Amino acid sequence: MLKPALRRAWRGRNTVQFGVTPAHAVTLGPVDIATGSFLELLDGTRGLPLLREEARALDLSDRHVDVLVRRLAEAGLLDDPRAGGPQADVLRHRAEVMERQRPDVASLSVVHPGPGEGLRRMAARRAMRVQVRGAGRVGASIAAVLSGSGVGQVEVLDGGRAEPGDVAPAGLPPAAVGERRDVAARRLVRRAAAGPAPRSAGADRNPAGGQPGLSLIVVAPRDGLSVYAPVPDTAAPWIASGTPHLYAGVIEATGVVGPLVLPGGTGCAGCLELHRADRDSQWPRMLAQWRSGRRGAVPACDLALATAVAGLAAAHALSFLDGELPASTGARWEAALPLLDWRSERIGPHADCSCGAATGTEGQGPPAPFRRRTQWPGDRRRRVTPEDQAARQSGNWRGTCLIFPGRRLRVPPNWPRSRSASPAVPHGVWASGSAAGRPSWSPARCSSARRTSCSRPWES
Repeated sequence: MLKPALRRAWRGRNTVQFGVTPAHAVTLGPVDIATGSFLELLDGTRGLPLLREEARALDLSDRHVDVLVRRLAEAGLLDDPRAGGPQADVLRHRAEVMERQRPDVASLSVVHPGPGEGLRRMAARRAMRVQVRGAGRVGASIAAVLSGSGVGQVEVLDGGRAEPGDVAPAGLPPAAVGERRDVAARRLVRRAAAGPAPRSAGADRNPAGGQPGLSLIVVAPRDGLSVYAPVPDTAAPWIASGTPHLYAGVIEATGVVGPLVLPGGTGCAGCLELHRADRDSQWPRMLAQWRSGRRGAVPACDLALATAVAGLAAAHALSFLDGELPASTGARWEAALPLLDWRSERIGPHADCSCGAATGTEGQGPPAPFRRRTQWPGDRRRRVTPEDQAARQSGNWRGTCLIFPGRRLRVPPNWPRSRSASPAVPHGVWASGSAAGRPSWSPARCSSARRTSCSRPWES
C-alpha cells in the first residue's frame, strides 16, 4: 500500500508528488492517466495478483505494474501493514496501545521508509531501557515524553522533594509538590506510557542484574551548570562502561541540548572542559568558583524554554534509540532568550582527555548488516537493527549505531554545522538509472523533492 502518512498531490498533468516537506517528499513522473488511476488501487486491500488483474482493465501490462511497484518500494513510498517481525505482531494486537501511538508509527514510517519499519521500530522501543537523571522542569518532561513515545522502561533518578518551581505542564503536576521527586516522577512516567512495558526475557536481560542494559542516559539535572559545564568525574563511570549519555538543561535563560556522548567515539565532558580551558585561560578559575559557591535562590529557568529543551532532547534521544545519530552527537545546541536562535557548537575529542576518543583506543563493535544510505553516500557505514539495540547490554553502544568497518568512529567534521532548525532539504535525487530499470542515487541537492521516473516507456 502507498504510505498513508505522505500526502499526495499532482504537480502538473503528469507528475505526482508524495509528501509536503522537502526532507521526505518524492516526485513521480511522468504519469499518464491510467497509471494515476492505478495508484488509487494501492490502498492495502489488494495483493499483487489482484492488482495485475485490475491493471489490465486500465490497459496496463503486468510488467508495467511490477516495475511501478518495485520503483515505488525503492523510493520508500510503499508500506506493508503486516510486516515488522514478531514483536510488531504482538504490538499490532494491542488495540489501545496502537491507537495512542499510531501518529508515532506514521512518523517512523516516513523517517524509515522500509515496508513495516515504522511498527518494527516502535516495537523495538518498548524493549529499551533509558535512565533520566533529574526530575525538574526539564528532566521530568523528558521522561514523560520518552515514556509516551513508546520507550518500555524509563527510570528517573533525583533526590529531595518536589518544589513548586518543579511543576510543569509536561512534567510534575501541582499535586506532586512535597513528594519525593523520584516517586512523583515514576508516577508521571507510568501515567504517560501508552501501556505496560513488556517483560524482559532471554537475550534482553542483563545477566548481572536481570534488567535490560541501559540504552541511554539523559543527564538533565535541575542545576543547569551541570549541563553547561558538566563535571568529568560524574561521567567517568559512563565512559568506563561505554554507556552513551545526552546532556540537556537550562541555565540563565539559555537552553542547552547535547552533546550526545558516545564513549570512545565522540568528545565527552572532559573534552569539553579542556577545550574551554584552551580558549579561555581563566575558565578553570571561574568554574571552580561556580561549582563551590552558593547557588542562586531561584534558577533562571523559563517554563516555555524548559519545555522546548525537553522536547528537542527527547527527539534526539529517540532518534538515537531508533538507530540514527542525531545532530547533537559530538555537538551542543544552544538557544538563549529572547531571540531563541538555535546554534550548534562542535565538541571534538581532546588529545589530553583520558576518554580515548582522540586516540581511537576504543574496541571494535560487533558485526552488523549494512543499512541504506542516509546522509553521506560515500560512508562505509553499517548498523544493527533496533531489536539488536534493545537487546544489547550496558557498555556496548557500538552495537547500537554507526560503525565504521576497520577504523574508529568519526563524526564528519561539518556535520553539526550542516544541520539547522529549518526543514532539511532532500538527501538526493531519484532518477531512472540502469537499463534494468533500477533507480540510481545521486547526492545532488534539489529544491523540492526526490524524483523517480515512472513513465510507461518501460514497456518498450
